[in-house]
Amino acid sequence: MPAPLAQPSTDHATAPAGRLPAALLMAGSCLPVLGAVLLAPVLPRMQDHFASVPGSAALVPIVLTIPALALAVLAPFAGVIVDRLGRKRLLVAATALYAVFGTAPLWLDSLHHILISRILVGVAEAAIMTACTTLIGDYYSGKLRDRYLALQTMCASASATVFFVLGGALGAANWRAPFWLYAIGLLLAPVMARSLPTPVPADRGQQHDTQAVRRPFPVRRMAGICLITLFGAVVFYAVPVEMAFLLDDVGVTSTGAIGAVTAVASAATVLGSVIFTRLSPRLRHHLPAVFTLCAAGFLLMGFADSLPLLVAGAVLNCIGTGMLLPSLVTRAMDRLEFADRGRGMGLWTAAFFLGEFLCPLVLLAGKAAAGTLATAVAILGVATVALAAALLPATRKMAASAALPPGATR
Repeated sequence: MPAPLAQPSTDHATAPAGRLPAALLMAGSCLPVLGAVLLAPVLPRMQDHFASVPGSAALVPIVLTIPALALAVLAPFAGVIVDRLGRKRLLVAATALYAVFGTAPLWLDSLHHILISRILVGVAEAAIMTACTTLIGDYYSGKLRDRYLALQTMCASASATVFFVLGGALGAANWRAPFWLYAIGLLLAPVMARSLPTPVPADRGQQHDTQAVRRPFPVRRMAGICLITLFGAVVFYAVPVEMAFLLDDVGVTSTGAIGAVTAVASAATVLGSVIFTRLSPRLRHHLPAVFTLCAAGFLLMGFADSLPLLVAGAVLNCIGTGMLLPSLVTRAMDRLEFADRGRGMGLWTAAFFLGEFLCPLVLLAGKAAAGTLATAVAILGVATVALAAALLPATRKMAASAALPPGATR
């Protein structure tokens, strides 16, 4: 028999005074987003600079994506370190190293050395993202935890637009200039060291267990939510990754129009996260309904033959993805005890960023099979509906169990 799910407490395990700790964790959660979008506007100029390097046509785009792959591969190991060495200590060290590795291309002249520095940025991002999410789970519980996890999604979505604009503005001067923004880690690290409280388990009897990490990790309990998260990440990133190409297919080629539509989609993701915080706990964790909303957006986009329909589908989908991400992470968090939280969130983070890396590959394969990108998006919508239907019986069973009084059986 698998162990019962860990139920969220109604009390805060550790309640930091004021909002500074929460603000620092939100800022830390935005750092991997900076790595994902900051360089996109300068890739053509970087490509021109390294045109004489063999293979640069493939290597320069990898500069943008390789941190996400490194993050996906290394996040489980970061989770083990989080549980063994402590969340706060790892977060502070990783944030400082993020600044060192992130600014390295300012001084490097070799494209291959820049790629190595980007892999190291991914290592730091794995530790930062895992530690930030774990600390949110440590500091808060119940509705407050759900609210901050939704806020994490909102901050990441909003910061993506801001970083994209900043990257373009700085890149107008020089393709290396955007790398200066990574130095923000040197400002955040000392404030984190000073202001973040050291988390303790709600049950202090777990303290020795937490330090030794000898208990068996609940692999079966986490496997299902990690697999769903892998697919959910493909759903989450489909619009940001492919929107420009879909717009081109309906005749929209203006960079200004593409930027405006991307901003609208980003705002819809933020709106979805806000809606998540306003829902009752029963509706908040109803994954079939959330996946169905995402699928409806995909299907509308797939069959759209005009700009208004395409934008409407993107907005519908992004409202769904804004609800989807906090729903997935809160479900994962509720399955973990304090001593398992770092490893558990490391696995969850790895699943999510692996899905980010796979998203364009999945849609590219779908396009090759179906003939057009729009058809591939529609097929992804059908797959999303199928997953929603598959999850419905388990969701109903969980809802029925939650409705029973304590100690009752069915």
